[in-house]
This record gives sequence, C-alpha cells and structure tokens, in this order.
Amino acid sequence: GETTDFELLKHQLSDPDIKDAQIINWLHEFRASVVYLTKELEQLVSILLKLPWLRRSQEVVEEYLGFLGNLVSAQTVHLRPCLRMIVSQFVPPRITIREDDVDISDSDDDDENVSENFNTCHRALQTVARYVPSTPQFLMPILVENFPFINKSERTLECYVHNLLRVTVYLPTLRLQILELIIEKLLKLDVSTPQQDIEDAEETANNSDSEEKSAEEGLFDMEEDEERKGNKVVSSSSERMAHPLAERLDILMTILFSYIKDVCHVDGKLDINSTKDLYRDLVSVFDKLILPTHASCHVQYFMFYICSFKLGLAEAFLDHLWKKLHDPNNPSVIRQTAGSYIGSFLARAKFIPVVTVKACLDLLVNWLHKYIDNQDTGANAYCDVALHGPFYSTCQAVFYTLIFRHKQLLDGNLRKGLSYLQSLNFERIVMCQLNPLKICIPSVVNLFAAITRKYQLVFCYTIIERNNRQFIPVVRSASGGDLVQTCTNPLDSFFPFDPYMLKRSKKSIDPFYQFWEELSAEDLENLKKPIKKGTSEDEDDDFLKGETPQNDGVIGIAPNSYESNTRSPVSSTGSPTDCYVPY
Repeated sequence: GETTDFELLKHQLSDPDIKDAQIINWLHEFRASVVYLTKELEQLVSILLKLPWLRRSQEVVEEYLGFLGNLVSAQTVHLRPCLRMIVSQFVPPRITIREDDVDISDSDDDDENVSENFNTCHRALQTVARYVPSTPQFLMPILVENFPFINKSERTLECYVHNLLRVTVYLPTLRLQILELIIEKLLKLDVSTPQQDIEDAEETANNSDSEEKSAEEGLFDMEEDEERKGNKVVSSSSERMAHPLAERLDILMTILFSYIKDVCHVDGKLDINSTKDLYRDLVSVFDKLILPTHASCHVQYFMFYICSFKLGLAEAFLDHLWKKLHDPNNPSVIRQTAGSYIGSFLARAKFIPVVTVKACLDLLVNWLHKYIDNQDTGANAYCDVALHGPFYSTCQAVFYTLIFRHKQLLDGNLRKGLSYLQSLNFERIVMCQLNPLKICIPSVVNLFAAITRKYQLVFCYTIIERNNRQFIPVVRSASGGDLVQTCTNPLDSFFPFDPYMLKRSKKSIDPFYQFWEELSAEDLENLKKPIKKGTSEDEDDDFLKGETPQNDGVIGIAPNSYESNTRSPVSSTGSPTDCYVPY
C-alpha cells in the first residue's frame, strides 16, 4: 500500500528532460525484473513505452530494443501496446505550429533523422516478431487503424505507406493484406478526384500564375493555410499536381510502382518467381477491389505496370479477364467491366504484340458469334442492355481494339491482313437483331464505322442512321413534364486505361502506353475513299464530305468514356445533318 516511491518512479520516467544515462539505468533494472511487469502494472508499462527512446543516443536505442524483446517474450500480454507504440512511429512526429490563433500542426518535415528512426522502428518490429511468432495477426488490425486520414499532409501519407511496404519485406505473410489496405485507400483517393476535376484544377493553376485557387483547395484548407500552400506550390517544381488529393495520389502511386519494380527485380534483372508471386497477390487485390469499383482512373494501372515486365504476365491477365467475361455465373456488371478492361488493355498496352491481339480478337469474336447463334432467333432477340450487357461490352471491346490496332493488323501484308479481318465476319455482328451499334458509345461506333467502311469490311451507316432516327425524345407523361433525355452511354461503360493524368507516376507508365494518334488530313482523305475501286460517286456516302466534323466524338480525339457521358456527337457521321435529331 506504500505508493510514494512508485509514484516518484513514474514521475521520473514521464519527465521530458530525463537524461540518457538515467534511461539506460532504469531500462537495465527493468530488463532484470521484467517478470514482475504483469497486467496489474499496465500503467507503468505504458509510461515505459512512451519514453522518447528514438531521438536519443545509440546506447539508449540498443538498450530499449533489448528491453522490448525481454518484455514481449516474458509478458505477451503487452504485445499489442508494444506494436501500437512502434506503428505510431511510422509517421514523422507532429510539431505544433500556431498562426493567428489557428493550430496548423502537421508532420515535421525538417527532421533529418526521420529515415534513421524508421530503420530503428523496423528493427524493433523484427525483434518483437522474432520472439512472438503470432505478431502478424495482431499487427494487421493495428496497421489498419493507424492509417492516416487521406487529408493528412502528403508527407505523413508518404511515410506511412512507405513503412507499410517495408513491413511486407520481413513479414511476407502480411503482404497480401497490406497491399489490399494500401490499394483500398488509394481507391478512395482516386474516386474522390474525377478526371474532370484534375483537369479543371490544372487549368486553373496554369491560368493564375501568382496564386493557385482551385475550388477543391478551399474545401480542404483553412484560408490562412491557403496562402502558405500557394507559395509552396509556386516555389516547388512544376511536377506538383494542382488538385490536393491528386497530389497525394500521385506520390503514393509513385511509391507503389517503385515497390513493384523493386520486388520483381533482383540486381537489376527480372526475377521470375518473385514476380509471379507478386502478380498473384496483385490479381487477387484487383478482383476484390478494383473490378467492382466503377470508373476509377489511376489505381488500376498497377496491373498495367506489372504486366509490362513480361509478356507472359500480360497474357495471364488477359486470360484471367476473359474467364471473368465468359463465365455466366459472374454478375453481369463484373462481366461488363472485364470486357472494358480487355478492350482498353489490348488497345493501350504497347507491349502486347499483334499476335496476342489477334488471338484475343479470335476468342472474343467467336464468343460473339456463338452468342448470336444462341440468342438471335429466341424470344430475347432484341436490343436490351439489361439482358445482353456482357455481349455489348464485348462488342465495344472488339470495336475499340480494332480502332487502335487496325494499322498494325494490316501492316506488312495488306491482303493477308484484310482476309483476317474479313474472317472475323463483323457484318453479322453489326447486322444482328441485338443491334450493338445502338448501345456502344457513339464515338467508338463512328470511328469503327469509318475504318470498316474504308476497308470495305462492313457498311455501318444505314444502321447508325436507323438508330439515330429512333433517338427522338419523347414526353415523359401526358400531364406534361420535361423531355426524356436519351442516354448516350446505356452500358455505363468506361475505358479503364484512358490517359494517365498524374505527373510523377506517369513516368513509369508512358513508355509502355499507346497514345491516341490524331488522324492526319491524309488519313481523313483516305477514310473518304474505300480501298477497292469501282464505287461510283453516288454510292460513296457523305462521310466527312468537305470538312472534318466538329464533334469531339468522331475523329481527332480518343474514343473516351468521359466525352460520351458529357457530350453526344453534334452531327452524325454518315447521315445528312438536317435529318439528325440531337440527343
């Protein structure tokens, strides 16, 4: 019952000005009597765990690591508090800054010992894990709950993610869960920053030279902070993203890409086994988080990046998506997204050779023909997204791939290339009762029509015109009310590998990325003329006659889901403008 000395001891240990020698003495004593530090003395242990050991001399650090090892091996009851203490050091320490009575504290960027401290933290964690084999299962929930909020400073997020990825190196059983945690947080950032917002913020930043005032910034920062931030952005390199959340996403994606690269390469050479293992982990994260997420813009590029290391991985990924697409047991929406991924991946990945593109087109087109065999005569043989979603998604993937790859498919031997494209029998797909041209995004349909007409594979314009005539708006109810707007993207599809916007991490993607090449004047001329001779001027319809159409969707920009969601083609290619009713 005599507690005076005990209180004095606790007071001494809590003293911020405690000397190194004192700490070493006390720790030495505690190591010897660690067997008495039971659950009852929890308060004392928590004071010991709060000791400022990281920013002290090397002797203190060594003594403390020894103490931690003794403590967790003798009293496993203190495992969780020890792990919490170590993980809390994964972000730089906070410093308190006050400006005009506003507390704008955040991580301390100027501490040059930060990386040294992180190394020590990882040593501590490894020590604990060596003594307590069940560490990983206790550690994971702590890593999840300590993850900084996404509006914390970039530095805080960067350090935490960096340290999480370091943990995967010596606790490999946690790798899948840690990748899942990081990618889930990245997804939250990604869907909070639509591409349009990033573009607008960049534009605003470019327009206003002196200060950056994006609408988004006002939401996240106090006004006092905004000026400080504005100055910082201007003074730093032009690589900063104007949008604050996009800036965080960019930094974290850069870390993720360099992690993938480091794991897969040993001494600068690709290590097949570790690459395969990482690929498996990433694919399972992709299935669990990315596939069910609609219209994320950047995070899915981790699959694009790892597939660029070896063709076998890209083929395995395509095969994986293909299984998802043609398995009728999967939900329709997952099958449609898998279709979007296949189309976008085949079109955009430079590292996929023509042979693979052909093999995939064969698979997809055969499946489409079989689908038409089964459906075209039955009771459901009509145009309906709800019934035939995966079919339309696959059609769009095939059209999109052809738009990007037709030159490569016809390269070298034109006759052989043409006979290959004819063997795909696009005419039957386009003419079938399910009417895919009505459902696919207009910009894709128009480019596909132009290309297939040039090579006389199939003539789509009569069908496009017929579809356009059906797009006359109707009044919603007899009692009046507004007009029903016809949806230009009934599939609600998107192209997952649309151009990558983040400036830093872009450098890892661009070398393997197929950009959309604007059609030159010469190409436009060629598209007017079919290849075979013998068509009279009358038969030649008025596709692009006289001038290039003004609509974004047709030629000159990549067929892009964001365009077609927001604007529809203003003039229909292939039909005289006057008989076309705007959507």
